[in-house]
Amino acid sequence: MVKKVKLLVCMKHVPDTQKVRIDPEKGTLIRKGVPSITNPFDESALELALEIREKVGGTITVLTMGIPESECILRDALTLGADCCYLLTHRYFAGSDTLATSYILSRAIKKIGSFDLILFGKQAIDGDTAQVGPEVSGYLGLPVVTFVDDVRSLDDSKVVVERTTDYGREIVEVSLPTALTVVKAEKRLRVPTLSGVMRSFDLPLVRLGFEEIDAERNSCGLDGSPTRVKRVFSPKKHSRVRILEGGVEEIAKKFLEILDHKGLLKMAKSDVHAQEKS
Repeated sequence: MVKKVKLLVCMKHVPDTQKVRIDPEKGTLIRKGVPSITNPFDESALELALEIREKVGGTITVLTMGIPESECILRDALTLGADCCYLLTHRYFAGSDTLATSYILSRAIKKIGSFDLILFGKQAIDGDTAQVGPEVSGYLGLPVVTFVDDVRSLDDSKVVVERTTDYGREIVEVSLPTALTVVKAEKRLRVPTLSGVMRSFDLPLVRLGFEEIDAERNSCGLDGSPTRVKRVFSPKKHSRVRILEGGVEEIAKKFLEILDHKGLLKMAKSDVHAQEKS
C-alpha cells in the first residue's frame, strides 16, 4: 500500500497581466487599479496535488511569498482542500529576483518540514522566467521534472509523470522526494464547496518572516538579487493592413502585384525550379 504522500504547492499572487498597462515614458508597469489573481499555472499545480491526494491520500501544504494581501490566495487554497498554508512576508523580501525568491522559499521549506513532492506552476505570468521551481530544487538538492501535466503512478520511492516538450511527450520516472513544475491544464481548478469553505475556517494559516526561516540578509531582496529589470516596454507595431476591394479576379490581380513588388514571386519561382531540378 502506498504511504500517504506529503505534498507542498508553491503559489504566487500576481497582477492580472491582461489588464496591466505600461507607462511609455518611465518604462514601468502601471499597477494602480490592476487586480491581482492567483498565478494560473500555480492553480494547475494545486489541482494536480488535489488529484494525487484523492488517489493515494496524504496532506497538502501551500506556500506563498508576498505582501500581506497575498493571504487571500491562501484562503482560497484552504477552501479548495489544502490542509495548511504559509505566507512568507517581510520587508527584507521586497525586490527579490528569481534567485533570491528561490533562496527564501527553500529556507522556508526547510523550516516547515520534509515533503515527498513539491509542486510549482511552470512559470509566473508576471515574469515568465520558469526559473523558480528548478532553482528551489537546486537549493534543496532535489531532482526536478519540468513541464509536467500528469502523474501516472506513485509509490513509496518513485513517481512516474508525463511531461510536454517541444518535440512531443515524455514519460519520466524519478525517485522521491522530488520537485515538479506543472504546465497550465486544460481544465480549470475546481470550485470550492460549502463544506470546504466551512472547513477552511478551522485550518491554520501561518505567517513567516525573515527571522523565522533563519535566512541571510544579503541573500534576500535587492541585496540577494543579481538581476535587475532595467526597462519594461511594449514593442512598437509596424505591420500595416491593406484592404483589397473589388471582384475575385481583381483582388487576385492586386494581390499578385503586391507579392511581385515585394519580390516574393521571384523567390517562389526559384524554389519551384530548385525542386524540379532535384
